[in-house]
Amino acid sequence: MKALIFGVTGQDGSYMADLLLAKGYEVHGLIRKSATGNTVNISHIISDQDVFNKQFFLHQGDLADPTSLYRIIAEIRPNEIYNEADQDHVRWSYDMVGYSSDITAAAVARILEIIRQIDVNIRYLQPCTSNMFGKVESETQDESTRFNPQSPYAVAKTFAYYMTRYYRQAYGMHASNVILFNHESPRRPADYVTRKISQSVARISVGKQSELVLGDTSAKIDWGFSGDYVEAEWLALQQDEPDDYVIATGEAHSVQDFVDVAFATVGLDPKDYVKSSQEFYRVTPTSTLVGNSAKAKKVLGFNPKVSFSDLVRMMVENDLEMEKN
Repeated sequence: MKALIFGVTGQDGSYMADLLLAKGYEVHGLIRKSATGNTVNISHIISDQDVFNKQFFLHQGDLADPTSLYRIIAEIRPNEIYNEADQDHVRWSYDMVGYSSDITAAAVARILEIIRQIDVNIRYLQPCTSNMFGKVESETQDESTRFNPQSPYAVAKTFAYYMTRYYRQAYGMHASNVILFNHESPRRPADYVTRKISQSVARISVGKQSELVLGDTSAKIDWGFSGDYVEAEWLALQQDEPDDYVIATGEAHSVQDFVDVAFATVGLDPKDYVKSSQEFYRVTPTSTLVGNSAKAKKVLGFNPKVSFSDLVRMMVENDLEMEKN
């Protein structure tokens, strides 16, 4: 089996590479020019001489460049494509509307059309986001919940969702959407609130930082582990028929909960270090979103293994180890 991963250097892309390599796949990853020096998430793969350039291959290209996409897909002829690449930062999308629309939305249409032209039998996985639900009245959200996106990023992902469904219905392609609720890991970039917290707590505990400034710590979020969620993505492409699935834990925890567990991990009181600033509040906040993954559990056998507390501790301990080295 051959798989092509767009965004292989990112959080989800790197975990997907780990999963597929463990399953014996020949794994190919797209890497863009601006990311060539940012391979920390796949450094363990690159340094393994028994894997790199034998079972794992990198290709230069960009989602903004359809020529490179066509060349890579035509050359590899993968069995499966996982699109883990986009502009996925909600706050950035307010200031980068055009770029977010192109890379998160239009690029999906480019990929799907290229697959249609080269080989409609290639299976395609499109990760989407719970942010597409935006402001809702229901306590939980599933595959039937109406979308009401509240950011350029969420609007772009909604386009990607419907484009994937269109190609599935119009051309019989095995193209599936997974609507992922928030999912974190030690590989999360530092400009996301979870990694900002874990990294800051680690630095505070070793005396390298004096305070942590956050936005609305009362906001509640359904948080899971990236490694669990990419396994659900893989399971979606193994089904006989393509479909759409909500992937979530079904539990909501506040940012303050995350802060409390993080500081408890290093034996400190967050009240001594945490401050709030309007600078980090969202322009258009969403409702509290909690996913209902009953369909994914029934059809895919999705069963998240890492709990919320274990996830927070995993991130803090990883950053603590980095700060000590």
